[in-house]
Amino acid sequence: MTRIILILMASLSFSTQVLAEEPRSADNPLPQIRMETSEGVIEIMLRPDVAPKTVANFLEYVKSGYYRDTIFHRVIPGFMIQGGGFDRNLARKDTRSPIPNEGSPTLKNLRGTIAMARTGQPHSATSQFFINVVDNPYLNASDNPQKWGYAVFGKVTEGMGVVDAIASTPTSHSGGMADVPREPVTISNITIINSGNAAGN
Repeated sequence: MTRIILILMASLSFSTQVLAEEPRSADNPLPQIRMETSEGVIEIMLRPDVAPKTVANFLEYVKSGYYRDTIFHRVIPGFMIQGGGFDRNLARKDTRSPIPNEGSPTLKNLRGTIAMARTGQPHSATSQFFINVVDNPYLNASDNPQKWGYAVFGKVTEGMGVVDAIASTPTSHSGGMADVPREPVTISNITIINSGNAAGN
């Protein structure tokens, strides 16, 4: 009897943890986007319940068509792939104003998560994002207010093979930048396939 109780308690604990990480319900679905790249399709579930301003900012860029024909301009195997700011000619695109850093200990920079790229200033993220190819714990926010980290706002649900393929693309120096794919890896478009509750309400 004691063993059965312990198993039930462990099962309940696991279920609670999963729900805390990925709340899902018919009344409050999470938004999803479809990223079409030259290497294939990546689908990503967003988390406005944890990073509402970040998700809203990202979706505004998506709705405006901003990401159409942009590239992954920084690719580092065993680390991450970064895109959302340059066209095929490595010309930097204009952006809206930076957003507040919503890095949270709740969402960590684990393999397959998408996070906002930024400068050394914590509140400098605009349009650029990266997808973690491996767990990158040193990018995480912490409870220490002095460590902002990099704000995770979703995770890949389909297409990690595509992410890995992009990560293995040969790179070189180009346009004054390192780790640029020798052959452009393009994002032909990003579309919303499930608007969900983008406001996180």
